[in-house]
Amino acid sequence: MKDPFAGISELQKNRLFKILATHIYTFHKNEEILSTLKNKNIVCILLEGYAQLFNINYNGEENLIEELVENSVFGSDISNISDTEYQIRAVEPSKVLVIDYNKLVNSKNTCYAYYNQFILNLFDIIHSRLKDNNDRIKILTQKSIRDKLLAYFETEYKKSRSKFIYLPSNFKDLADYLSVNRSAMFRELKYLKEEKFVKIDGRRITLLYTPSV
Repeated sequence: MKDPFAGISELQKNRLFKILATHIYTFHKNEEILSTLKNKNIVCILLEGYAQLFNINYNGEENLIEELVENSVFGSDISNISDTEYQIRAVEPSKVLVIDYNKLVNSKNTCYAYYNQFILNLFDIIHSRLKDNNDRIKILTQKSIRDKLLAYFETEYKKSRSKFIYLPSNFKDLADYLSVNRSAMFRELKYLKEEKFVKIDGRRITLLYTPSV
């Protein structure tokens, strides 16, 4: 994920924080992020840690929507966090920068070069986020669990050109991400191991083939 402050010095970053009247919040592991700010129009950057965005259905079941890593951008309109059916939770201790949307889009700030650079960086990150969402849609449209797994492996391979894929959390979250039954997914992974498609060591998956790109 691109650094939102790339090309901005520490002094300029402090000035940027001042003109945007930013706030930094710290969250403990498993704590809901920004529950008290859900109805505010905000843009957020995950400065440190790892979090997940969930959709909670009418049965109270949680469905993983998005994984948020360092430098991820999310917010009221970007991530539907104002909707009661959505929740963001810190998977590990996390630090979040919060910006009021109205201050972020204030045209008076365009006189500052570091502000303009920051906006360009944000656009790059949001563009990458949209691409990731499109990749996930492509994965979810696959009919079988095997095809979803292979599409996921192909997507991750394209990102790094590496046959080593590291799951950010665990296999339960992978099943949620693919929207498949966990037991059925483990069964398919077992078949892929037996057929020498992959090797699995903890959260590391090694591709024993070269995905088509």
